Amino acid sequence: MTDLKFNADGLGAWTEESRFEVTRERLIEYAAATNDPVPAHRAGDVASPVFAIVPVFQSLIEPALEVVPMQLIGKVVHGEQDFRFHRPIVPGDVLVSRSRMTGWQGLPNGTAACVHIECRDGSEGGDGALVNEQFVTFFVRGFDNGDTIGELAPEHRFDESLRDTDAVAQTKQHVDDDQTFRYGPAAGDPMPIHLDEEFAKEMGLPGIIAHGLCTMAFTSWAVLTEVGGSDVSRLKRLAVRFAKPVLPGQDITTTIYRSGSEGGVTSYAFETAVDSDLVIKDGLAEIAEEGA
Repeated sequence: MTDLKFNADGLGAWTEESRFEVTRERLIEYAAATNDPVPAHRAGDVASPVFAIVPVFQSLIEPALEVVPMQLIGKVVHGEQDFRFHRPIVPGDVLVSRSRMTGWQGLPNGTAACVHIECRDGSEGGDGALVNEQFVTFFVRGFDNGDTIGELAPEHRFDESLRDTDAVAQTKQHVDDDQTFRYGPAAGDPMPIHLDEEFAKEMGLPGIIAHGLCTMAFTSWAVLTEVGGSDVSRLKRLAVRFAKPVLPGQDITTTIYRSGSEGGVTSYAFETAVDSDLVIKDGLAEIAEEGA
């Protein structure tokens, strides 16, 4: 596959807008598929944070298909995710989204490529205001494109000095054996590495792996319940780097540190591990003070 190359003609080009109508039933399904315990999420009164990926999924995939050779699509995994929330998603919302690939970086073990997404209010009579922005980093395993071009996602590195401080919270969660089969339909994500054991092994994986965004959803409700008062409206940013796959049936432990405060917003750094192996690195949550 040494003759394969990313298509630079697709860089920076916005996709056509996609439209998504939010229903209470879809919010309830997503919360159940991620074992989310927050009552407002379980009732579908408001979306859990990582549900924000669902309305933009079509826009997310299109830039990758324009840039990444089809022969490599099976090697694409989710490397990083960075949500910037302007307001929560609620039932009845009509959302329009578009995306563009902003750049990539070839590395010895693969190529990282960033997609920037805008999700706006598309309701009749709405003002088109941003609901959220997302920076998604894809990683094409085992393929070095051999160059660096454009812009990658903003940094959200874990400050190693935090390990010398006390964690503010630690939460242990269980990933169910059938988690991927519940999450796939709820999220609209049919990627076979999460659903087909044989295909996953053909792609060099140990077997079916949990969706990265499902794992991120677990961390989101861990953060919200521990340090955010279970109030999604206070969450302004949520970013992670996916370090290793999580397998169905495993337990994950999320450890949260307070990393700073500015302008009425407190920043928390977090990591998630299976036993001693980190599966989520460089976690960052920015949470507004209650009532702010």
